[in-house]
Parts: sequence; structure tokens; C-alpha cells
Amino acid sequence: MSAPAAAAPSFEHLLERPDLVWMGQNTTHLEPPVEVLAALEESIRRREFQLYAPALGFEQLRELIVEDLGLPGADVWVTDGAVGGLHHICTGLAGSISRIVTSDPGWPWPARFAGLEGVPATTLDLYSAEQGYKITAAQIAEVIEPRSLVYLIDPLNPLGSRYTRDELVAITDLARETGSLVVHDCTYRHFATDHTLAAELYPEGTFTTYSFSKWLGLAGLRLGAVVAVPELLSRLTAVPSNPLGANIQAQRAAIAGLTVKEPWLARVRGANEANQRTVRAAVERSGLGKLVVYPSHGNFVAVDIADSGWSADALCAAMLERDVFIRPGTYQSPRFGERFVKVSTSVPEEWGERFAAAWADLSTPGAAR
Repeated sequence: MSAPAAAAPSFEHLLERPDLVWMGQNTTHLEPPVEVLAALEESIRRREFQLYAPALGFEQLRELIVEDLGLPGADVWVTDGAVGGLHHICTGLAGSISRIVTSDPGWPWPARFAGLEGVPATTLDLYSAEQGYKITAAQIAEVIEPRSLVYLIDPLNPLGSRYTRDELVAITDLARETGSLVVHDCTYRHFATDHTLAAELYPEGTFTTYSFSKWLGLAGLRLGAVVAVPELLSRLTAVPSNPLGANIQAQRAAIAGLTVKEPWLARVRGANEANQRTVRAAVERSGLGKLVVYPSHGNFVAVDIADSGWSADALCAAMLERDVFIRPGTYQSPRFGERFVKVSTSVPEEWGERFAAAWADLSTPGAAR
């Protein structure tokens, strides 16, 4: 039996641990591009923090996001992190939504946001190798109704699977037939191979969410975007949740990051892939669990520990005692969360090695469970 885990410390307390390995948030911890740091410093020197930003974001940034996604004709609303845009979609459009369809595992907040406005939620199970750790069009067809909102995370946080073009065609066809909307949460798209945007298939009904926390590492600056064709996006921006605009410093940093995107992505993807290999090797050597999806299409991997004797919370607490912060599946999956833990991998490769040493220590005889 696993001993009950102590309550996880707050991020504020974790910030007080200078030697901590941060592999529990899907953010990038590599040294940022010099251009990004220079943009932040210049914005501070000019005291732009004393100003409000344009309500929809800087025009240059909006154009760069459209170019990055390859969605000509789309419009962009720059938000306080991707989650700020998600909140406004789920609450601002609640009066026209009959139901929100989400997944488990997944990210619980959109259903909670919609629930604030009385919108019922249907959560579909996807922790299944037989269905590729993805929700299927057949599952959605059983529950979708006219004017639903389908929330699709792709690549999937927390498991790392991604949808094929054919799978997205089937899902967007269902949405079109029922007059439903799709939120395509693509915050990990920069780490995926052969990724397809639902907005290419169903532009008139798809909101695409975009993040700078993951690939560029601007998590603390809180910057993201919602992208859609103008007619659809205007349903949100007519009364934006933040008419005074998103963080100016963050927008300057994001513009700089997008101008050096290709060399930066080569670097961060290289570190991500190396750390995924390190985590996989450590898990296989230890006999403590197995990777759920490998290679992951995100900047993280999930490790199934169902047969290990550990609970997810207890294992993460034990890793934290060894100065390695990883996340239990219970944060993102009420039904399957005790089966797995999640390990972020867009971090310095030295951190990957420290993870491997700590994980090996847990697999030694006598390690407390």
C-alpha cells in the first residue's frame, strides 16, 4: 500500500529552492535567445510598463502568429496567456453553447470555466492504447448535440499523443454537421511532427489557441493568443476580457522570439528529444513504470506507474525530496491520474540526468512508498 502523500508545496515555496529541477511544468527552461532578453531590457528601459497595450495586441505580433501557424486570412487576439483566451471562449460564448465535450486525461479548466455559466460537460475517456490515447470521432458522435463546444488538446497534455489529419477530418465533420464549435488547443504544436490544424479543415467553426509559455519559455510573462477567422473571432473581441491589452514586455519578447524562431526551435527541440531519451532510458533501467507515448509530441512524457506499488502523489513527493519536481497525473485526470506521472523535458540536459539519478534511487530496495 502507498502511504498518503503530503500536500504538494505551492509554487511560491518551490521558487525558494534554488537547486530545484523544474520538470513539473511544461515550460522551457533553457537560456533564452539573446534577442528576447534584449527586447525585454529595451522595453523596461523605455518604461513601457507604464503604458497600456492595444486591446487585440501589437499588429506585428498578430501578423507573426498568423504566419507561424500558416493560416492566411485568420485574425489574432493576443491574450493573457492561452488560458485567458480559453476562459473568455468558455464564458463569453456560454449562452450559445449547449454542452462542452472534453477528455480525461486532459486539462480540466475549460469545463470548469463553462460550468460557471451553467454549461454541462461530457468528459470522454482516452487512456487507452487501443485508441492511441486520443478521443475518437465515434466517441464524440455518441455525445455531441447541436451547438456543442468540442475542446481538443493536440498534442495532448499530459500524454503526448497527437491527432492525424484523417482523425481531425472526422471530428470537424461532426462539428460542422451539428453546428458546433471546436477549440483546437495547440499550445504544444511546436514540438510535434506532422501536425494538422483543425482550422484548415473547419475554419468557420474553429478557435485555435496559441501559447508562448511552452516553446519560448515566457510562462511567467503570461502571453498567448486565440486565432480564428474574423467573423468568428469578433464574437470574442467585441467585448474582450481585457480591453487594456496583454503585457507589453511579453509582447516585445514574443516578437523577438518569432523573428529567431527557426534556430531557437532547433535548439529547444534538440534538448527536448535528448531529455525524452534520458527519461525513457532511466525508466527502462529501473523497471519502475513505462512510458505511455514515445516519442511524445509535446515537451513532456507520461510514465505509467500502475504496477509499481507507488501512488502518483507519493512518487512525486519522493522525487521532490530529491530536488526534482514532476507532476502527478491526479492534477489532470480524476479517473486515471493515479496511474501516471508527467515529466517535462524542454529543460537543460543536466536536469534530465538529475531526474534519472533520482528515479533510479526510488527503484532501489527499501525506498519509501
